[in-house]
Amino acid sequence: MKTYLRLLNYVKPHIKRMLLGLLCMVFTALLTALSLWIIKPVVDKILANPDKEQAKYFLSILPFAIIIIYALKGITIYCQHYLIDYVGNKIILEMRYALYTHITNLSMSFFNNQKIGVLIARITNDVSMVQGAIANVMGNIIGSCLNIIGLLGLAFYLNWKLALISIIVFPLAVYPVIIFGKKMKAAARGYQEKFGNITSILNETFNGIRIVKAFGMEEYERKRFKEELHKIFDYTMRGVRAASMASPIMETIGAIGISALIWYAGTAVIKEELTTGTFFAFLGTLTSLYPQIKKLNDMNNVIQQALSAAERIFSILDITPDIADTEGVKEVNEFNKEVEFKNVRFGYIKEKEVIKGVNFIIKKGQIFAVVGQSGSGKTTLADLLARFYDVDSGEILIDGINIKDIKIQCLRKLIGIVTQETILFNDTVKNNIAYGHKEYDEEKIIKAAEAANAHDFIIEMQEGYNTIIGDRGVKLSGGQRQRIAIARAILRNPPILILDEATSSLDSESEILVQEAINNLMKNRTTFVIAHRLSTVQHADNIIVIDDGKIVEQGKHSELIKNNGLYTKLYNMQFKLNKNEEK
Repeated sequence: MKTYLRLLNYVKPHIKRMLLGLLCMVFTALLTALSLWIIKPVVDKILANPDKEQAKYFLSILPFAIIIIYALKGITIYCQHYLIDYVGNKIILEMRYALYTHITNLSMSFFNNQKIGVLIARITNDVSMVQGAIANVMGNIIGSCLNIIGLLGLAFYLNWKLALISIIVFPLAVYPVIIFGKKMKAAARGYQEKFGNITSILNETFNGIRIVKAFGMEEYERKRFKEELHKIFDYTMRGVRAASMASPIMETIGAIGISALIWYAGTAVIKEELTTGTFFAFLGTLTSLYPQIKKLNDMNNVIQQALSAAERIFSILDITPDIADTEGVKEVNEFNKEVEFKNVRFGYIKEKEVIKGVNFIIKKGQIFAVVGQSGSGKTTLADLLARFYDVDSGEILIDGINIKDIKIQCLRKLIGIVTQETILFNDTVKNNIAYGHKEYDEEKIIKAAEAANAHDFIIEMQEGYNTIIGDRGVKLSGGQRQRIAIARAILRNPPILILDEATSSLDSESEILVQEAINNLMKNRTTFVIAHRLSTVQHADNIIVIDDGKIVEQGKHSELIKNNGLYTKLYNMQFKLNKNEEK
């Protein structure tokens, strides 16, 4: 019930349209009852009337009355459907956007523990299921309940004894709704969980299709996908069984009730205790009442599925972001002096520290390099500076201000990031370079591309800067993707640059072009370099060597070589590797 009440909170901003839709439902219910009541005068005053003159009089009036009743009913039905569906679809739009916004606001630690496919399923499939609940409860269920009230009212008006018998049968017809509704909800919950797995497999397979084919794993992936499809099929059939059993049971109960009433009412007509018109009007009312009760059962199945989906949606919406602006944060829009890591400790898991009491200062305008073996914590330091994660203890300061006290949007504007894994979007070259700029100057985009050594290959493309580059930039080479990413960083023009060395996986020609672009990007900037190739940081102003989350050496290249420590060991290893590659 809490879940449903929470869903209905989304109706509040649209209450005017909702109330107008409900008013149309009330009129529809009244007109439905009136359309059945009119059977009584048609039979009694026309068909079974011994007074022919009076029969002619009613014959000249009642057909037109029937036309007017059904025309008005058609108008109210149209208005109620339009208004209710408008509100339902608007709520789904808002809910889908709210879920997407909330997920994108969550910290990186959330994404580390989630399957992307499952999140996509929440936003697409689950929200679509919720739409069924909102539209049905506001439209079909409320409409059916109003129709049931109107029809029961007419039944009591026509003959209270017959109406009482109907009420006795009514709870028996509702009972299957409750029982099978619970089974439908359980089946829906299992279906939605497995649907999330299906989306996750699709996402992983299509994004990693090159690896799948390279390792000949097509059959394995097909088998994995088929297993999940069978699980979805099993849960779907559980729901089908519950829905299929409910309908015949309700029909049997309804048939017993209608048969009993026909026998009782027929006996009353024979004894002239009931007019023929009243009998037919009551029978019409009763036969109209049953489909409304059956509709409640059908809608209950949809609602149980939707409630299961809503619980999963709210479980995500209830997650509090780890990284968020607190009250009193400052808007800092410039960088003047230094970045300081002050006794910083951090672990992705609390029991296992990755960064262990790190201290260093990066002066404005410096090229500051971090080197170390794989898994030593180099990239983690960069992620902490960009505040993708918060330190467990210690502080990171920019010009003496703790980055937790700086508005997140302002902090990220101060920092530009070029990573080893280039992230591009299925959009034009121009829009990828201008990413993050609501308004952009085309001349500035071209200048940024020129500085990144990207302009020449861009203008050779079929549509130049308006060329769509495909998902993740699949239509470009590795070097071209890197240069687009560098152009994007140059256009943004941040005072602090985080550079996760981007040349390690490129061929020699591409590496030269990318390295020139990186040098252009680093001009007049404070640069935090995560170095994989030590040859690229020999001219750095300061180098720290990190091992197992601790700084073990610090200084310039020449000083570190003289120390004959870990840096020298790493450098010699790479030097020998390069010699072997040349041979």
